[in-house]
Amino acid sequence: MASILGPSLSIVRAYALRNEPLIVSKITAVGENSHSPLWFSCTRARKSARNHFQLKSSNGLPLNAVSSNDGLAGTSLAKEDSKLQPLPELFPLSDSECTGSNLSITVVGASGDLAKKKIFPALFALFYEDWLPENFIVFGFARTKMTDEELRNMISKTLTCRIDKRENCEDKMDQFLKRCFYHSGQYNSEEHFSELDIKLKEKEGGKLSNRLFYLSIPPNIFVDVVRCASQKASSRDGWTRVIVEKPFGRDSESSSELTKCLKQYLTEDQIFRIDHYLGKELVENLSVLRFSNLVFEPLWSRNYIRNVQIIFSEDFGTEGRGGYFDHYGIIRDIMQNHLLQILALFAMETPVSLAAEDIRNEKVKVLRSMRPLQLENAVVGQYKGHNKGGKSYPAYTDDATVPTGSLTPTFAAAALFIDNARWDGVPFLMKAGKALHTKRAEIRVQFRHVPGNLYKRNFGTDLDKATNELVLRVQPDEAIYLKINNKVPGLGMRLDRSDLNLLFRARYPSEIPDAYERLLLDAIEGERRLFIRSDELDAAWALFTPLLKELENKKIAPELYPYGSRGPVGAHYLAARHNVRWGDLGNED
Repeated sequence: MASILGPSLSIVRAYALRNEPLIVSKITAVGENSHSPLWFSCTRARKSARNHFQLKSSNGLPLNAVSSNDGLAGTSLAKEDSKLQPLPELFPLSDSECTGSNLSITVVGASGDLAKKKIFPALFALFYEDWLPENFIVFGFARTKMTDEELRNMISKTLTCRIDKRENCEDKMDQFLKRCFYHSGQYNSEEHFSELDIKLKEKEGGKLSNRLFYLSIPPNIFVDVVRCASQKASSRDGWTRVIVEKPFGRDSESSSELTKCLKQYLTEDQIFRIDHYLGKELVENLSVLRFSNLVFEPLWSRNYIRNVQIIFSEDFGTEGRGGYFDHYGIIRDIMQNHLLQILALFAMETPVSLAAEDIRNEKVKVLRSMRPLQLENAVVGQYKGHNKGGKSYPAYTDDATVPTGSLTPTFAAAALFIDNARWDGVPFLMKAGKALHTKRAEIRVQFRHVPGNLYKRNFGTDLDKATNELVLRVQPDEAIYLKINNKVPGLGMRLDRSDLNLLFRARYPSEIPDAYERLLLDAIEGERRLFIRSDELDAAWALFTPLLKELENKKIAPELYPYGSRGPVGAHYLAARHNVRWGDLGNED
């Protein structure tokens, strides 16, 4: 490798003199990964990468830009800089390399809602933004009988050019749809996957093929699809990867069995367990906020943080999806994956690097340091019918797809604890629910009281209102804000609580990409940082399985709460038991 990099140092130095970002194509040593995505260096995404990842100051200039007024004008350095010519790529790829590979994406379960509403639109957005390679095709696979044209008509209804209007939207849609094809078959039929393989090869035109399968199907048929796809439709000369949607089992035993079965046909590196919340912009920003801002990292411990709250709420019920939801419930559907993943990212130690394995190693350490969740630290609820403003709202059990007398919780709150030096004694409170008063997902960090606060008399008896709070609003209206105390202008000494607010839509006018776009692109590139590893999954289930079994074995009835309310009263008692007040109850929120 040294013989390759050595002659390039002068090029790197030249870029450094010019204060230009250096975009280096992925280099993989022989034996490390024989199926490196060479095509990525050839796509127009390289231009986008330069724009997306260049740090800028508030005036729009790069942070490393040097003004001509800074004393360098006329110096030898400036003269040398002016002589530099545009530089060639560090490791240019030949035309044959750029056009010699093909990316084939197969959406299994293409006729389902997830595929129509999320996966196909995300793929089109990547194509529209030039993140996909020149040679790519998209296949839909499902049991529904459909032609290529019928598939295109179906998915065209959900495609939007929502990011910008750089090019004619209709033209880009037509180009994308021409690359979309369909094959009907049974999920457990090797014969039908062999037929899919023939069609894929025909469209790939003899080029080196990399194949990505997205399993947008119920988990009970994951293994059948993986068996058939791996044996009959995997790539012979490139990589094959499989994206698996949650839920990954119902408890520790079923999850371990699913992992064991998948690994009969795939290696761990081929399995991409997707949790779309890890692709949310604010969740991605969590590590940046903590590890690149000196003001926060020293405060990120039990010494300064009183409690952490991770809150998820929806203002609608199951609405026809009750049959699916009733089999899993809110704990499996939201808490064990989405919220626990956020907690692990929030609480982890500084990783050795930003490499996927280093980050996932730290997340696993957090999960293994946590106490298994017990019934005394949890509250479950279920929404009931309610009349409000002349409108009638149904109960969960009014859903025709929900079994009569179901005890499945639609709301859960829990207090979790991490038994390590950084977080010992700090309660991490989670709550998640359907049919609540608002739709939101956020992380709230409540700091400790100021010792010997000189202004405590100005706050009255409720010192909790005087404490600082950091809020990361994941959705809707992504924002980061810090609650501080300040003096109200005037001659008197009257204190007020104000926000230092970063509202993303105000600061960054371009629309934020959907989480599925980021995760699909990462899977295509082989970036595993935002996907869940098998040992991470085992540690997550170990925390929640004891509670889930106790709830089901004892047939514990959930506390009822009205549709459109703030949830069951028991959640407030749970928080009070740990000396915590839910942060989303204030008028300002």
